[in-house]
Amino acid sequence: MKNIKNTIKNLIKDESGQGATEYILLLVVVVAIAMLFKDQIMGVVKSKMAQVSSDIGAFNP
Repeated sequence: MKNIKNTIKNLIKDESGQGATEYILLLVVVVAIAMLFKDQIMGVVKSKMAQVSSDIGAFNP
């Protein structure tokens, strides 16, 4: 019984998996924000691409 208690205490104190968990949670938050603002992001990207395309078209060497 004492051995089981020590094992459980060691598992609770072990923090090695926290780094991966934090990265996964951060990734989930970033993806959720990207999904919420998908339309606005696409609008900005399309307008910038159109601007770059017109600037390239206007360039005459």
